[in-house]
Order: sequence, then structure tokens, then C-alpha cells
Amino acid sequence: MRYGFAAEAALREEMVALIVAVPLGYALAPTWGWYVAMLAALLAVLAVELLNTAVEKLADLVTRERRADIGKIKDFGSAAVFCTLCAAGLVWIVALGVRLGLL
Repeated sequence: MRYGFAAEAALREEMVALIVAVPLGYALAPTWGWYVAMLAALLAVLAVELLNTAVEKLADLVTRERRADIGKIKDFGSAAVFCTLCAAGLVWIVALGVRLGLL
């Protein structure tokens, strides 16, 4: 985790977001179950980002030359991160809607 924090901006941003989310989620979550779901969603984003970073580092280790198939593999990892970010955003938005009585 320390290496990821130092070497990768995306990991750094997501770790900081998780640190900020712990107290913020406690204040915003309608129930304990929502709080756990909100934090779990962000932990899933961090886990997928770690896997994406691992795939990218491994692909760079295998070859430095530009290859379309490796570029597509890296894009799949980035798309996975995007999907988990969207899911986490939905969880937080719905939790906030429930907290405010909108849902």
C-alpha cells in the first residue's frame, strides 16, 4: 500500500477519498448498514484500482513497445475501475437520498 501511495496518483486519490469517507460516511449514512455499504463500495474501488495497477505494471514489464492488444488489456482494467467508481457513486447518492428523506 505504501508503494502504491507513493508511485500511483490514482491510488493516492482513492486512498485519500477513503480516509475522508470514514468520518463523512458516518455523518451521512442513514443506518449502520448503509455506512458499511458506503465504505465497502470505496474499498471495492481501491481493490480494483490495485488490480488495474498490477496489470499495467506487469504489461509494462513484459514489453515496452506499443502493442494494440496490451493497450486493450490496460483499457479493460481502466473500464473496471470506472464501473466500480460508478457503483460507489450510486451507493453514496442513494444513501444521501435516504438520509435526506428523498427516497
